Amino acid sequence: MSASDSASQRLFERASQLFPGGVNSPVRAFRAVGGTPPFMVSGEGAQVFDADGRAYTDFLGSWGPLILGHADPGVEQAIVEATRAGTTFGAPTEREITLGELIVAALPSIERLRFVSSGTEAAMSALRLARAYTGRTRVVKFDGGYHGHSDALLVSAGSGVLTHALPSSAGVPSAWTDSTLSVPYNDLEAVEAVFQKLPDDVAAVIVEPIAGNMGVVPPMDGFLQGLRALTERFGAVLIFDEVITGFRIGLGGAQARYGITPDLTCLGKIIGGGLPAAAYGGRRDIMALIAPEGPVYQAGTLSGNPVAMAAGAATLRRLRAPGTYERLDNLGGRLADGITEAAKRTGMPVQVQRVGSMLTPFFCDSAVRDEASAKRCDTATYARFLHGLLDNGVYAPPSQFEAWFVSLAHTQAEIDAAVAAVEASMLVARDGRQGP
Repeated sequence: MSASDSASQRLFERASQLFPGGVNSPVRAFRAVGGTPPFMVSGEGAQVFDADGRAYTDFLGSWGPLILGHADPGVEQAIVEATRAGTTFGAPTEREITLGELIVAALPSIERLRFVSSGTEAAMSALRLARAYTGRTRVVKFDGGYHGHSDALLVSAGSGVLTHALPSSAGVPSAWTDSTLSVPYNDLEAVEAVFQKLPDDVAAVIVEPIAGNMGVVPPMDGFLQGLRALTERFGAVLIFDEVITGFRIGLGGAQARYGITPDLTCLGKIIGGGLPAAAYGGRRDIMALIAPEGPVYQAGTLSGNPVAMAAGAATLRRLRAPGTYERLDNLGGRLADGITEAAKRTGMPVQVQRVGSMLTPFFCDSAVRDEASAKRCDTATYARFLHGLLDNGVYAPPSQFEAWFVSLAHTQAEIDAAVAAVEASMLVARDGRQGP
């Protein structure tokens, strides 16, 4: 069957009449790698199945939330039971309390929290709260870090560490990003330079403690500790965006792994158990400023949706089982080591960077430490590699600059089979053969 005759191609043509680019989130369109995205119809365990009946071992996991795999029976049962009781009320339910208590028990830095429906909402709301708490306006973020698509955060770096960030999207007035400063990730000196120049202006530093939106980039030794010290010294709020890392690399997230206590934390992905849910939370005194207790307004009809709360609670309960994260780490290590060895055998310059069950194979010849070094990667080779993976039954992110995720549903046999597919796909990439 040719690509033009495939069910996915026909669906994509229909979708393109309705949705910009044929999709409802940009990276799904495969613009970075070319070709037509496979349209998925079902998933089970570590497998997904497309409209043409092809099966793939999935390392996307809906971009991270499916840590238990697809259609987990326990989560499925929780969703069915919650749905039978009613899908939404616009009123308080006990399910919100249940999930909230599970989160607070796992992350001691969160004394109180507020549920929202997306990571974008969580980050946007946390920054509004930080500005209200400090009475300041400026925010420091990091080049390549993504905290959702709110206007003030859709920025690219300025020409220097003390210049304002520039809008990275049409429709965002420069005045809306004037208060945002973007500096290189893992560059503590750049952050200190901002504070030295603007000691009374910075309301918050927001950071992915393990970068996941330029590919997986771990923090260098002392980086997060330095951010904590600087924000305390200059009276700014430290916000950990753990939308990806929360409950992914441990019950306590990156903050437990690195021993840092942020003032505010943004969560998402896993806490919804595969359904739309997110949260922001932190110190009791800061959270007390949120309406109706305080003057910081934020609301959402579907915040704390009972079906999403049930799915999230079922997921978090499973993750508390002994040995859960050891197994995830072992599977992540098995995949990362396998990819590294495959790269050596094929002579491909690939750097695999991993933290727990999240990893990225970077097609470059040196370690990636920030956005600038990530941009040195060979994206054309990655595109050929990705299509080789699809041909060999492996579904991975359609972008060089994203994380791969391992789930508890993956088996060692599936990991090993995926590694064999990786090696075959590297040969495709090495020899310059084109994907669809």
